[in-house]
Amino acid sequence: MNVVSYGKDIWQAIASTFEGMSITFSHLMRRPMTIQYPDKIPMPIQETLPLRYRGILEVDMDICTGCLACERDCPITCITIGIEMNQETKQRQFTHFDIDVCKCMYCGLCSEACPTGAIRHSQEFEGASYDPAGLVRHFAPQPQNLYKPKKGGETDPKLVTKVDIGLKYLDEFATPDGGGAAAEEGKQP
Repeated sequence: MNVVSYGKDIWQAIASTFEGMSITFSHLMRRPMTIQYPDKIPMPIQETLPLRYRGILEVDMDICTGCLACERDCPITCITIGIEMNQETKQRQFTHFDIDVCKCMYCGLCSEACPTGAIRHSQEFEGASYDPAGLVRHFAPQPQNLYKPKKGGETDPKLVTKVDIGLKYLDEFATPDGGGAAAEEGKQP
């Protein structure tokens, strides 16, 4: 009786091994589905991402007002901003504007709070680094004046385009459908 049961166990082990190996061998004959990133892809990955993709944060320091709304709204304090008064010019300047990408959870609260759209998510997602200190982004490596919005609108052509990009980002980011005010204007009643 023990010999019969022992023989059945051996047969089941052989049968299950061949069943598993048949599945493995069938995959050897198939065309591979692996994409060899980043070498053999038809187009850059950034071009395939949606416009509202929440990648690594970027800051346009030319239109940042230094209101500190992003720093206050960040739930994990990955944004640190330093502002001091320049004694010679009597203007406020950034001493540092740092974002620790290691801590960032890409929630978007900082970019929603920004009144000018200076801080926003980029299409960049590759943040691999051997050293965590290399993932701290320094946006103001040297003292830089804060942006002061003009009451009648921006007149500097370089800043007009940057302000427009920031406001467009805010408009698209702050609405759930991504259409913003432009989509509301285009709707027919």
